[in-house]
Amino acid sequence: MDNFLQAIDTLTIKFTLAAVLLPLLAFIINLAIPGKNNKITGWISTGAILASTVLSVFVFSRVWNSHQVHQLVTWFTIGDTKVYAGVLLNNLSVLMLLLVNLIALPVHIYSTAYMNNDKGYNRYFAFLSLFCFSMLALAVADNLVLFYIFWELVGFSSYLLIGFWFTRDKAVQANKKAFIMNRIGDIGLLTAILIIYATFHTFDINILFGPNSIIKSISFFNKGEWFTPLTGYFTIPGVSYHLDAIWQYVAFGGIFLAVAAKSAQFPLHTWLPDAMEGPTSVSALIHAATMVAAGVFLLGRVYPMFNNTELTILAIIGCFTAFMAATIALTQNDLKRILAYSTISQLGYMIMAMGIGAYSSSLFHLVTHAFFKCLLFLVAGIVIHQMAHVRDDNKLNIDPQSILNMGGLRKKMPLTFITALIGGLALIGLPFTSGYLSKDGILIQAFQWSEGKSFVYMLIPVFALLTTWLTAFYVTRLIVKVFFGDLRLLKTYPSAKLHITDGGWQYSVPLVILAAGSLFPFFALNPVAYEHSWLFKAFSTGSSPATERVFHIVVPVGVNILSVLVIYGAYVIYAGKKLNPFSPAGALWRLSFNEWYFDRFYNKYIIKPLMALCRGVFRFDRRVIDTFIHSIAYAGMALAKLAAWTDQYIIDGFLYLVTDIVKAIGNFARRFQGGKVQYYLYSMLVVILVIFLLKTLI
Repeated sequence: MDNFLQAIDTLTIKFTLAAVLLPLLAFIINLAIPGKNNKITGWISTGAILASTVLSVFVFSRVWNSHQVHQLVTWFTIGDTKVYAGVLLNNLSVLMLLLVNLIALPVHIYSTAYMNNDKGYNRYFAFLSLFCFSMLALAVADNLVLFYIFWELVGFSSYLLIGFWFTRDKAVQANKKAFIMNRIGDIGLLTAILIIYATFHTFDINILFGPNSIIKSISFFNKGEWFTPLTGYFTIPGVSYHLDAIWQYVAFGGIFLAVAAKSAQFPLHTWLPDAMEGPTSVSALIHAATMVAAGVFLLGRVYPMFNNTELTILAIIGCFTAFMAATIALTQNDLKRILAYSTISQLGYMIMAMGIGAYSSSLFHLVTHAFFKCLLFLVAGIVIHQMAHVRDDNKLNIDPQSILNMGGLRKKMPLTFITALIGGLALIGLPFTSGYLSKDGILIQAFQWSEGKSFVYMLIPVFALLTTWLTAFYVTRLIVKVFFGDLRLLKTYPSAKLHITDGGWQYSVPLVILAAGSLFPFFALNPVAYEHSWLFKAFSTGSSPATERVFHIVVPVGVNILSVLVIYGAYVIYAGKKLNPFSPAGALWRLSFNEWYFDRFYNKYIIKPLMALCRGVFRFDRRVIDTFIHSIAYAGMALAKLAAWTDQYIIDGFLYLVTDIVKAIGNFARRFQGGKVQYYLYSMLVVILVIFLLKTLI
């Protein structure tokens, strides 16, 4: 029996590696296929991700709520130190493995139509496959070094996709901004990894943060130092592994920077709205289950490391980010930008949930959010695509992403409207949607967490509630502006010809799949009790206390009644046009519309001073350092030329003179040895004259 189970585990590892490597294989094949718009590349990538999804389902069914599977091999050896690498499969990793595939598959199908006429079709699917490989490998990596490698690869592949249309200046600026901000987080993560290794002398995630986490069970603080008595894991004789306690907080700071950068949390959140310059299908993947989810996944991996103070900091930052991003989404007019700030807000919810100890609810919301946010982005892509066709067919000067040009599209795009409505209701968190279940758990546990604490702690669940109602408002505004009323474009261009449809099956099938995943049956048979969800139970740490059971009744009822009222109010405002809730001249409206002035602040007080410093250093380098070096070079060249002249005209000249004199004397003397008597007589006469002259002179 043991041999059979071991064989199954080995097969599970093989299937996992195949699921991870198939997108990499698709990436390599697509790069080798000639041409720029070869449609076969799309189906190669889609086939690879389909096969990866099937394999992930098997792996998930084998590992979920069962025993974890961990297999490793020696990676490299330095002296007596061995570093191992392998695959770690537990509930968290197989959930992420399956989630990435379930979101990537409809995005791939959708992309075969969405990118159909793009000149970079081959390149797009190659980059998309690389992106999926990076995230899948990140999910199953068993040590921090491998994790960091694939973390970097996720950032690099997202850089390629955000700047996919590299001929557009905005796209180039956006991918540089994303890349640089994520480098800040990467430095933080690398710092944290080095500190953890210096303390525990192992990179193994299972040893560090697994069921028997040595960080919780073995390490301790004493008199301002961080100790671990662990031995036998990559130790170096004579090296102390005791660090000052402050380094634990430095490691937390590094991890927080990594999370804030990847998951777009304050203060490193401003790259994500600009990342909308990439294809909408890329936005759906990045903002649903891949890049931005990596930060929350990292928190889930290293969660045992944090103490109560650090968790409270996470809760505060997450809550602030959620509220701030929701207020910004209220006044934006770019369809994708609204969804981008919505993503930041929902990620803030997840970070806040981690901070208050709602670990299960945070991961639950990560999964549900992936479905309905990906759905909303794909809906946005279809709408923008159709508006772009209207613009091009009629040669209009409009922004196809502006909701100010839309309206009434539910009549022309019924399937898109229905799925958008499902996604919007799930984002708001109304009953019978998956979003209700996961958001419900976060809010209830937030109130339970703050129970009995000071008023300051109560601000977190209060602002979480406000964020919920703000979400209901901006989602209703978006749905009404896009799908209700009349097409506002016709007011400016009444003669414009319209040909707007839902699109083909490559659009419809992904929408239906994701809409189904946005409803409650996929996660729980009970539509109003989050604790009955199979996903929540898998990560739950125990039964709910009595106070939480009280909140379970009060919070959902109060939240949803007010949410319905907010939805109705927003509908009346934007559909009935009876009220104008925001005055463009108002300070709050300007604060929201200008995105809380974060970009302006960064540009004025960070980027411009840094650029000025860089220009100053550049000028100093050119005018001082380079001038000094060039002067030395010129002096050296002058000395070299002087030495060459001296050598050529003085030293060589003197030598040539001596040799010429000797040569002349030799030639002269040679004549007297030619065998002719007259030369001998002449020579004797010359010698006698010379002797006579010398005696006379002396």
